[in-house]
Amino acid sequence: MNLTVAAQVALIAAGIIFLWALLLGVWKYAQIMRSENGQAHVYVDIAHRAALMYSFATALLAAFVQFSAWSTAVNVIAVGIVVAFFVGAIASYCLHGALRDTTNQFHPATGALTAAMVALIVGEVGGSAVIIAGFVVEQAGSWG
Repeated sequence: MNLTVAAQVALIAAGIIFLWALLLGVWKYAQIMRSENGQAHVYVDIAHRAALMYSFATALLAAFVQFSAWSTAVNVIAVGIVVAFFVGAIASYCLHGALRDTTNQFHPATGALTAAMVALIVGEVGGSAVIIAGFVVEQAGSWG
C-alpha cells in the first residue's frame, strides 16, 4: 500500500524533528560536560525532550492521516499546522537555551505571549482534533 501525501509529509517531518532531537542531545551533552553542576541549561534540556516527544507525536499523526476520511488537502493542512506549532515551540526553546536569557519563558507573561499560547493551543489541539476525527469517521464506516 502506498502512503498518502499527508502521511508522507507527516513522516518526513517526524524524521526531521527526530534528527533535530538527536542533535539537541549532542548540544545537551556538551553543556552537561562543561557545566560545574553537570546540567545543561534548562531550555536546552526542554528543547531536547520536546523534540523527541514531538517527533513521535508527528509519526502518530501520520498513522491517523493515512486512514482518514478527509481529503488530502484537509489532512496536509491540518498536519502542517500542528507540525508548524511543534517546530515553533522547539525553536523557541532552542533560542532561550542559546541566549540563556530565562529559566521560565512565561514569567513575566505578556499579551503577545498569551496570544501566542492561545494560537498554539488552537493550532495543536484543533489540528489534531481534525486529524483524529478524520480517522474515526473513516474507521466508523467499517464498523457496520
